[in-house]
Amino acid sequence: MREVRWSVLLKYILLLVAAVLAVKYFDSIMNAFRHLWSVAYPLVLGGAIAYVLNILMKKIERFYFPNSGSKIVAKTRRTVSILLSFVIIFGIASILILIIVPQLIQAITVVIEAIPEFYNKSVAYFQTNGDKYSDMGKLISSLQVDLDSISQKVTSSLSKVLTDILNSTFSIAGAFTSGIMNLIIAIIFAVYILSAKEKLSLQANKVIQAFLKRKNAEKVYYVLNVANTTFSGFIVGQCVEAVILGSLCTLGMFLFQFPYAAMVGAFISATALIPVVGAYLGAAFGAFMILTVDPMKALFFLIFIVVLQQVEGNIIYPRVVGSSIGLPGIWVLAAVIIGGGLGGVVGMLLGVPVAATLYKLISNIVNKRLKTPRTG
Repeated sequence: MREVRWSVLLKYILLLVAAVLAVKYFDSIMNAFRHLWSVAYPLVLGGAIAYVLNILMKKIERFYFPNSGSKIVAKTRRTVSILLSFVIIFGIASILILIIVPQLIQAITVVIEAIPEFYNKSVAYFQTNGDKYSDMGKLISSLQVDLDSISQKVTSSLSKVLTDILNSTFSIAGAFTSGIMNLIIAIIFAVYILSAKEKLSLQANKVIQAFLKRKNAEKVYYVLNVANTTFSGFIVGQCVEAVILGSLCTLGMFLFQFPYAAMVGAFISATALIPVVGAYLGAAFGAFMILTVDPMKALFFLIFIVVLQQVEGNIIYPRVVGSSIGLPGIWVLAAVIIGGGLGGVVGMLLGVPVAATLYKLISNIVNKRLKTPRTG
């Protein structure tokens, strides 16, 4: 008994020492974690890419000559499925970019060209009607002087600005090159994971069974199964919902003869991947684009989007996504807000499936405890 008590006491002492050291060297520990994250980031990204592509790859494998007994088909099934998965993903991304970017540049050009004309007309109007708007005329005159002064200052400091731009260009180029290299490493790592996923799964099972008791191992399997079912269902449902919403938006804009129909529909489809708030971000972008052509149509577009959002929120999303994750609407909104606050766009994307996983696990625990009779 004494040996047992001493061992328990020793554990608590070690935990206390570890806690004190963690507080004392907190900054050093956090720097070490940041360095570790920067090194492991391409591998983590590769794992995420592999997980998403695996959903598509499994569906392709089912259609790749499923009843064929040929050895060539069996050997090439995985390779062809991985290749087609990448082709489909990059093809969709390329189509979205080709639709959105040219018209976006066109709309920005229209806005930039309209600003000087609007300013000149405003100055001419207030100068012509100086008697009616004497105070405004003085304001415009003083503004003109200030603009000239600002122009001289900008000209005199042009060399410094160019130097700063050159330095920032090298910095951006370095960050871009680093990002490209991380993406390439992540894609290569994802291909390796997908090629050997059965072997990796078997190795993970051996590790779990070797270091955990059977009861604890079953709990780990259960949690992983719930998380996998929730995440895969969310990804598939969110993609289907985004395609439906983007298609309906594009079709409606063509029917009502709104400008930039294809581009706005594609952009809303892309932003709809972010739960709840994504479609509103796309709507704001679309309203701005249409505003550059016709303000009244921009107003009608907002009305159209509000109606479409009601249909999407009450009919499409609950059936397509809600049923796949089993998370009530209020918790979806809470997950998006908290996830966005903690991790930005990535937090918004991960917040809902993480919350849905926790919701299912907690619900099962609560229901199990309620069914278990209490004693005492």
